[in-house]
Amino acid sequence: MTLYSWFVFFLAVQIIHFLGTWKLYQAAGRKSWEAAIPVYNSIVLMKIINRPTWWTLLLFIPIINLIMFPVVWVETLRTFGKKSTLDTILGIFTLGFYVYYVNYTQKLEYNANRKLTPENKTADTVSSLLFAIIVATLVHTYVVQPYTIPTSSLEKSLLIGDFLFVSKLNYGPRVPMTTVALPMVHDSIPLTKRKSYLSWPQLPYFRFPAFEKIKRSDIVVFNWPVDTVHYFYEPKGRPGVIKPIDKKSNYVKRCVGIPGDSLSIKDGFVFINGKKLVLPERAKPQYSYSVALDGKTSIDFESLFKELDITDPAGFRSEKRDTLYFRALTEASAERLKNTPGVTAVKREIDKGNDNAIFPHINKWNQDNFGPIYIPEAGKTVALTNESLPFYKEIITNYEENTLELSGSKFIINGKETNTYTFKQNYYWMMGDNRHNSEDSRYWGYVPENHIVGKPVFIWMSWDTNGKGINKIRWSRVFTTVDGEGQPQSYFKYFLIVLALYFVGEFFWRKRKENKA
Repeated sequence: MTLYSWFVFFLAVQIIHFLGTWKLYQAAGRKSWEAAIPVYNSIVLMKIINRPTWWTLLLFIPIINLIMFPVVWVETLRTFGKKSTLDTILGIFTLGFYVYYVNYTQKLEYNANRKLTPENKTADTVSSLLFAIIVATLVHTYVVQPYTIPTSSLEKSLLIGDFLFVSKLNYGPRVPMTTVALPMVHDSIPLTKRKSYLSWPQLPYFRFPAFEKIKRSDIVVFNWPVDTVHYFYEPKGRPGVIKPIDKKSNYVKRCVGIPGDSLSIKDGFVFINGKKLVLPERAKPQYSYSVALDGKTSIDFESLFKELDITDPAGFRSEKRDTLYFRALTEASAERLKNTPGVTAVKREIDKGNDNAIFPHINKWNQDNFGPIYIPEAGKTVALTNESLPFYKEIITNYEENTLELSGSKFIINGKETNTYTFKQNYYWMMGDNRHNSEDSRYWGYVPENHIVGKPVFIWMSWDTNGKGINKIRWSRVFTTVDGEGQPQSYFKYFLIVLALYFVGEFFWRKRKENKA
């Protein structure tokens, strides 16, 4: 929806509210026109139902307001004497339109001093649960979100089974564009194949101020730009469901190119503005290697894999008796291999030829040799030619929602002929450290700024499915930071010390209180 569409929608909601509540306002001793003034009417309504004024703010926070609206409907009904279970059910399941019935057909008795505390244990439990859901949803949507690493594309830096906290604050919390959705779930309802949201209405993209900008080498969580889904119910013959931006699948990769960069890949190494990208110490890029054997020396492969820290079973395959192929080895591991008895040569495998699967799908480059390309920056203008169009067509038509027509060698955008295009937002280039086992920007191109979710900051748990017993938990990774200088350090023992001190202090505080009594 455009801003104009949202303005019309907002006014329609205000009119609906006014028509359904103006008599209630009068019965409460207020003026009927107060029910018609946007925002002010909510403040007045909070006074009428004797609830805090700050509840008004919750009514205008996307997703949170979906929980607050039913609460306000029920509170309004109870303020005017409709306290039965049936009244509550009708208020919720008619989406508040039961208030219309009360407003126009019932004798209105305003109870300004009604009891606000729950009258029974069940009501108290429901009230506490609603409050907990509101707080959890607020934190999940705007502050920090839990996330699980599902693939090996950032192997060594982030492992399959790492449980992360992803900060929304670092790059600026993004207001949900999908306004009607179940809280604290992503695109589908757990244990079902049903989507968890309605595609309409959609809010325009808006992001709160950020603490920092995305930097080269940052690990970033973002919505996969080309995502469509085939898990929801679809009519026969339909190719897939096009998701709203904030409901596209969450991906995590390393940002290797930022807006304005010129990026190229040479023999698997990333170059930015002509200089080789230097990754932080914690980053351990991996490449494919072939290892030649002398065919005579016996090699203990299990010990070898353990020494090389090969955690992904798919990272190794044997095709010939005298050659091993490793799909994911760090350069340091490759160097150690050279000194292994029975190994005669270690060679990094580099793709040759052209691959049409590589962006922008012009059969010109491959995953190891690519570019140079320009990474678009908001406000910058590029020339449009038949050669440059494949790089920017998706940006123009999809990410920035313009119409594009080609008339011979002429480009017509939004009905006007032009030979240039000015970008509306920033774009980023995301890649996995596991270079030959990562579906990333090399295959589907730029990541728009409005697809950015957040920054992984903390690993609170790491689960190894191949481990046994207590060793299923990777203890050295529990309570470690994602970024930082040097190698990761676990803060779990410090957490346990603080936790123990808390319980000891709590015990002695209670004892002291009992002795005084």
